Amino acid sequence: MTDRFLKFSTVSSLLGKVALVFLIILGIWGLWGGVGEERIRLATTTSTENSGLLEVLLPPFEKRFGAKIDVIPVGTGKALRLAAQGDVDVVLVHAPEAEERFVSEGHGVNRRDVMYNRFVFVGPSSDPAGLKGVSDGTEALTRIEAQETLFVSRGDDSGTHKKERVLWALSGVNPEGDWYLEIGQGMGATLLMASQKGAYTLTDIGTFLAYGGRLDLKILVDGDPRLRNPYGIIAVNPARHLHVNYPMAMALIGWITSPEGQEIIRTFRPTGEPLFNPVAVP
Repeated sequence: MTDRFLKFSTVSSLLGKVALVFLIILGIWGLWGGVGEERIRLATTTSTENSGLLEVLLPPFEKRFGAKIDVIPVGTGKALRLAAQGDVDVVLVHAPEAEERFVSEGHGVNRRDVMYNRFVFVGPSSDPAGLKGVSDGTEALTRIEAQETLFVSRGDDSGTHKKERVLWALSGVNPEGDWYLEIGQGMGATLLMASQKGAYTLTDIGTFLAYGGRLDLKILVDGDPRLRNPYGIIAVNPARHLHVNYPMAMALIGWITSPEGQEIIRTFRPTGEPLFNPVAVP
């Protein structure tokens, strides 16, 4: 009797431990979004998010794969830092040189081109620096600095900010003074401030068109080949961060660069004009 009781107690104890472990696993799984639901952390640019593209591009993927994508809209620099730390699974950004460095340093794998649009200089219709008709981005900045007309910079190490700094360097100008405002904000906030202050700024065309109805700004400089704005998507390296959801990151990359995903990008025209041009599929 004693031996049978001891065996029963041992089995009961083991079953209790198994049940406890199972409950803990269910609890953790529940925090991740529920049984059967995959979670993907996507760090992307504020310009991509502000444009509204993700609201139409991501839901079909989530439905097809039973996934939930947590979008983290930040500047490109911060997005790549989050990825390098293993805090996200995949990044969609627009700074080719920084992306290539990110991959060469072993932080990311399987980078793919996704789409492009262009940067433009916008400003008040009064155009105090006389930018209208200028087709050279560096000439535009030289005129702004010469007149010390108000310029609002994102100042957030984003892809747009990186492009702006390249153009300042090419123009031979070091922007400083009360006329140059670095605000550390996303593209939408930067455009709204430039509109309120009657200032110039550099913006991607997608966000500008998406915000157009709320802005008292005009496109003044457009067409410089150096203002091309390409976007790439990169999976975080699973060999560097074992916890990342690499299979689903690759599934998302496959979806965005697939004919179906590229068609969604091509036909995304909330203002009647295409905001992005797909490049992964002709």
